[in-house]
Amino acid sequence: MKRVRLAAPIISALAIALLSIGLTVPARAAAARPASGPIRTVVLDCPGQSALVRPKTYILSCADGYVQLNKLSWTSWTPGLASATGTLVKNTCTPSCVAGHFKSYSALVVLWGKAAVKNHPGQQTYTHMTIIYPGSRPAGVGQTETISLPTSLPA
Repeated sequence: MKRVRLAAPIISALAIALLSIGLTVPARAAAARPASGPIRTVVLDCPGQSALVRPKTYILSCADGYVQLNKLSWTSWTPGLASATGTLVKNTCTPSCVAGHFKSYSALVVLWGKAAVKNHPGQQTYTHMTIIYPGSRPAGVGQTETISLPTSLPA
């Protein structure tokens, strides 16, 4: 029984240590390469739009704008991870998208992963977004959803 009680804190400590190593190794690797100027971390949304830093609004549905994150308040913006609170606004599209109504849902947003922005030296972008719904959520959506983000701007 004592082994079981000891195992949980040891496993937790090991997981925290591995996670912190995993989050800091890329930073050390980046620091080891020659400095050619500061790297700016951005997020990209719709094609043809500029790179964004700590945006207040992020469009998830570029074709029609019927799904977007609004009122984003960033609590973190680091090279590998960013987090914000905000509101997901989605058109119900019932009976049609033109006649639909917009519903709002509280959301926690986490941006993660990184990739160089093609044709834009000195910029890197987040590659994934995880949205966590602490309360109600859109129909057919789980408590969390993760999406891949664009990684290039027009040339």
